[in-house]
This record gives sequence, C-alpha cells and structure tokens, in this order.
Amino acid sequence: MSAPLFPLFADLQGRRVLVVGGGPVAERKTEALLHAGARPRVGSPELSPRLRAWHEEGRIEWITGRFDAHWLSGAWLVIAATDDATVNRAVAAVAEARHVFANIVDDGELSSFQVPAIVERGPLQVAISSGGGAPMLARHLRRQLETLLDDSWASLADLFTRQRRRIRQRFPQTAERRRFFEKLLAGPLPRLYRQQLHTQAEQHFQAMLDEHVPSTRGGSVAVVGAGPGDAGLLTLNALRAMNEADVILHDRLVSEDVLRLGRRDATYIEVGKSATGQSTRQDDIHALMLEHARAGKRVVRLKGGDPFVFGRGGEEIEYLRAHGIPYEVVPGITAALACAAYAGIPLTHREHAQSVKLVTAHCKDSFDTLDWQALAQERQTLAVYMGVAGLEGLRDRLIAHGRAPSTPFALIENGSRRDQRVVNGSLADLPETARFHQVRSPALLILGEVAALADTLHWFGQPPIGAATPTHSRNLPTPTLQAA
Repeated sequence: MSAPLFPLFADLQGRRVLVVGGGPVAERKTEALLHAGARPRVGSPELSPRLRAWHEEGRIEWITGRFDAHWLSGAWLVIAATDDATVNRAVAAVAEARHVFANIVDDGELSSFQVPAIVERGPLQVAISSGGGAPMLARHLRRQLETLLDDSWASLADLFTRQRRRIRQRFPQTAERRRFFEKLLAGPLPRLYRQQLHTQAEQHFQAMLDEHVPSTRGGSVAVVGAGPGDAGLLTLNALRAMNEADVILHDRLVSEDVLRLGRRDATYIEVGKSATGQSTRQDDIHALMLEHARAGKRVVRLKGGDPFVFGRGGEEIEYLRAHGIPYEVVPGITAALACAAYAGIPLTHREHAQSVKLVTAHCKDSFDTLDWQALAQERQTLAVYMGVAGLEGLRDRLIAHGRAPSTPFALIENGSRRDQRVVNGSLADLPETARFHQVRSPALLILGEVAALADTLHWFGQPPIGAATPTHSRNLPTPTLQAA
C-alpha cells in the first residue's frame, strides 16, 4: 500500500501554471486555476470556444502546437488534460526531471499531485481526495458535505478572517484564543448567520470580544478511556476532551486510529507500560500530569479500555486530588465488553452463564491473592486481562479447584481492531494452544461455556481458529509472551 498523500493548499495567486490540452477537461481545470488567481498557460493546437474567449480577453496565455519541454519554463505546476497517452507521459517525465509537480488527469500513477474534490464556503475550503485511486468516491462524499455545510460557514469564515488581527491582540496566548473560539461557536453566532441576521451576528461577536475575560484558572486533567482500539467505539465526551487537549499522555496500546482523532497540534507523550520492553513508571506519569497541569495546560490522560477497570485511574485521580488539580473522568468501553462483543461472545447467557468476573494477574504474587475457589465455579464467565502471560498457572489452579478441563475458552488478540484474531479451545490445552498459535498481546482471555458460541456467532473479521493440534506442541520451547 502506497503512502498517503500530503494534504496541501497552494497559493497560486499570480503564479504561472501550465495546462496541456484544449478540450472540455482542460477548460474545467483552467477555470479552477483562474478562480484561484493563477496565470494559466494553455498549450494545445486548438482551444475550446470558452478557452479561446479567455485568451482573447487576456486572461490566459495560449501556446499553439504540440507539447514541448520549454512550455514548463517558469511554471509552478502542470496539468496534463489531453486524451493522448503519449503526450501525458511526456508531460509527466519532463515535470519529474524539472521538479515541477504534475497532475495527469485520470492517471494517478503518473501524477505527483492530485486535484481534490472541493466544498467551498467563502474562504473556507474542504478538500477530499482518494489519492487518485477512487475519484468518484471523493465526489460522492463532496455531494454529501455540500448538503451538510450551509452558507453560514462562509459568513463565519469571513468574519474570523476579517477580525483575525483583533482576536490575536485580544488573546495573545494560543490556549486562551482557542477557548474563546469554542465559546463563540457554541453560542448563538452560527444560528444568527443561518438566519441571515448579519448585523446581530456582528454585534454579538463584538460583545463577546469586549466582555470575554481571559481565564486565570490553571490547567486540568481529563482521565479518558480510549476503548479497545476501534476508533468508532470512542465516546463523544472522549472525542471532545481529545480535541480540547494541549497535552495527551497516552498508553502504548491506544490505537493509532484513536490517536489520529485528537488535536493535531497537541503534544503527544507515550507513557505506556510493558512487561518486557521499556516502561514509564507510574510515579513519572503522575509527575507529567502535575507538571503540565500546573503550567496551565489541559491534559488528557488517555488509557486503553476504561480507566477504572485495571487502568490505575483511581490512583491517578487520588494523586491529582491530593495536589489540588481539577480533574474529570471519561469512561471508555473496557476490553472485556468490546472483545467479547467483537468475537460474538455474550458474557452472560440464560443457559450458560449467570455472572461474569473481571480478573487480572500479572505475576505469581498477584495469583496468590485470587479466590480460586470462587473463580472455578461453573456457569460463570471469566474475562482475564492478564493477556497471554501465566496461562499455565491459570489453567492448573482452575482445574485444581474444580473447573472442568473441557471448559471452553477464547483468546481474543487485538480485539475490535482490523487484525483481530480469535483462538479457541478447551481449558486443558489453554497454554499449549496459545503457544501453538503464537498469541501475542494485546489479548484477552474469555473462559466459560459462552466462549464456545464464538464458533457460530462470530461476525467481525476472520472466523475463530480452532485448537488444531496443540497437544503436539507441549514439548515446544515456551516463547517470551507479553502481558497485556
């Protein structure tokens, strides 16, 4: 898969752009260039009537004849809009040699830039690109956005453009300026423009600018659950917090899809923990929260799953409270709920399980603190957050305390993510099955009669992988397994 394109809005005011071709497609491209204030140079043996009229009006330059390399002299960009593949390839080759960006219409492989589908509301532009691979999809999305973005957006963009200097003078600090905009846009201003009450809108803006008192309040921390990985499971409150954050302290297992939804200009700091790799001590995480909050920043402590389910969220807000830092907690969908749902496993079921227990154990000492007699009871579901570490000890203790060796299990690796994998089998062969299939963290274990339902109720990703022949792997060396 090729790398994504770098989105770029180019200032072409007064700059020369070469368009090779003189037909309807070249006409559309030239019209867009004129709208952007460019100086189009059109090269073609013939011109469409409209292009010829623009030439006669002095709005475009016309070079007659077949394409020649010297046509690119002084050009910032070139667009090849001919139906001659040989000419298009020649344009692309010369542009590449001269380090001039080229768009070859309907040929993404030859193009070094793409012209996106545009939704325009005054100075506000929304550009949509598929990287040249699916232009009809980009156009379809543009039509949808056209219906969502009314003309009030143009008025808002024009107001903020005209008042930009005054706003910056009133609020020289970026964080305070952003909060002013948030308050302004959450109020009646957009509605006034939608109602075409422009005078009232301008008066409201002026009153807000005059009356808004810069906040002297210090920073704060939002302890936010990021869910299991699928960005679609992020809550609205979590999304709001991430888009208001100045600093985001995130766990190692928070997915890239989720991180991409946060503020682009926020400071991102990974503070993850790992059983085998480099980890950030909890005391250091506390210190980072305190440092940035006391500097007046809005901090998001972003955790995989839910911060209050084996996420040390309680420890963190205790620390914040002890140091007088304002905080809030945004729950997330914990791994047990999400992984089970995405594997098609109901955690409770009238016929199989009347209760569910959430368990974690990362080391031998924590194993010793668990009530194994209670955990080994039948007709209940265990959701074990220990990932894939210590499975042999878990199996042995459960069986020793009465859990049937035939009890079904499901190991869900990368639950809810694109590369989700579900491995199932029976408790007796749990550690051998995990080794046989090389299960890695992040992984969650579901143990109980309901785990067998993954075979018939799965709906997301690939079907579950059976135990295969795990007993044949019992003599294999034990790999180094990471804890969740």
